Amino acid sequence: MARPGTIAAASPSTAASTARIDWVDYAKGICIVMVVMMHSVLGVELAAGQTGFMHVLVAFAKPFRMPDFFLISGLFLSLVIDRDWRTYLDRKVVHFAYFYVVWVTIQFGFKAPAFAAETSWQHVGLLYLESFIEPFGTLWFIYLLPVFFVVTKLTRKVPSLAVWLVAAALETAHITTGWTAVDEFCARFVYFYSGYLFAPYVFALSDRARKHPALALAALAAWAVINAGLVAAGASEWAIVSLALGFAGACAIIAAGTLLARAHWLNFLRFCGEHSIVIYLAFFLPMAATRTLLLRTGIIPDIGTVSLLVTVAGVLGALAIWQVALRLNARFLFERPEAFWIAPKKTGAVLQAAE
Repeated sequence: MARPGTIAAASPSTAASTARIDWVDYAKGICIVMVVMMHSVLGVELAAGQTGFMHVLVAFAKPFRMPDFFLISGLFLSLVIDRDWRTYLDRKVVHFAYFYVVWVTIQFGFKAPAFAAETSWQHVGLLYLESFIEPFGTLWFIYLLPVFFVVTKLTRKVPSLAVWLVAAALETAHITTGWTAVDEFCARFVYFYSGYLFAPYVFALSDRARKHPALALAALAAWAVINAGLVAAGASEWAIVSLALGFAGACAIIAAGTLLARAHWLNFLRFCGEHSIVIYLAFFLPMAATRTLLLRTGIIPDIGTVSLLVTVAGVLGALAIWQVALRLNARFLFERPEAFWIAPKKTGAVLQAAE
């Protein structure tokens, strides 16, 4: 484990490819908790027909929740982008495709009876097939990551500034086609590409935050006020403003992750970041089960408190499912079996989003 914030500011390639950077894990941990929170809160509020105090936190995080996740996912791409296509596709496409197929099948297994009751089993089958074109539910993130990896490698010979400007224009255009893959690609690729393109500056930002914590805290306070004000005013989704808030929020999470790593606080967030994709894959089940239980029993009347408990259950429940799977020899749920590798397997390879 490197010391907090350590990786050469000049280039991420100076770090060993197997090393974990603790502030990156903290930042990913913050992001995955916010993702679970968003799905939990909105799900509870939709089912209950009312909002609670957690709604404010979800709205505050909306401008930067996914931008930061995608930026960090592209952060270490320069270490592997020059690999041969077979190895690259294995690590960056087949890897995520395997987990998408496994977990979309699991999600359909739980939701199919309800779908069939509303329509028919034939329609359920068509919905399942459609999920390989239109990403299903919470899984759109790992559906889109391989697309970003391939597009970035294919555009290696295109001037990087031109690619970035096109990506920024797509985000600013706020394209809405109704197709998740298309819309989210347009909205998110600029952040992924920026993580790849501007990685040295990201690490330099982290180093400055580590060296000047008081200044970083002041900057975070100013950002929080501005972000909250623009969200409250309804301006956070305006063209250009949304792009600026996405990058500002990503920088804020990077600084916050660095400060937490520096102080060795909230290590649970770091653990969540290390296993962010595990949580992302499995949180839907404990989240849905807890939401149903609490709303049907009515044991807790406050919707905000219910939303908070469902969020906690989603995170902890996903980690519990992972541990149970490991103990029951069901590693295939979180570790890709050798039969599904198309290039030589790395020693000790595990599921990591930004590997």
